[in-house]
Amino acid sequence: MLTGSFSLTTTSQMELIAISEKIHALIQKNSVSSGICYLFNPHTTAGLTINEGADPDVGDDLIKGLLHMVPSNLDYKHFEGNSPAHIMSSLVGSSLIVHIADGKPQLGTWQKIFFCEFDGPRTRKVHWKIVE
Repeated sequence: MLTGSFSLTTTSQMELIAISEKIHALIQKNSVSSGICYLFNPHTTAGLTINEGADPDVGDDLIKGLLHMVPSNLDYKHFEGNSPAHIMSSLVGSSLIVHIADGKPQLGTWQKIFFCEFDGPRTRKVHWKIVE
């Protein structure tokens, strides 16, 4: 079993950052040909998802849809003022499992792995574990 983490810096309040290449590089660096890669985001205002990565408008639309579902003008009680980010993080989720075969993540033709920032900009961390 291999474990580690990596950091990334977000530049906007809300954005999706493609991390598929980073995950592929981890798999190659560790010479893993088959197994699973578990990803965990330890932040309460960010998430992880797999979705279309060919058209950047899809990521923008995902954020637009989440903003529609989670309005910013409710009478939230959380004193930091980032309750919508907490809710979006819960909706998207904080972990993923990606199958590995032939030394690469098994994603669909249009799929990419994304780190979802909902309360940035910040420096964030993603933990990973590869089980062969």
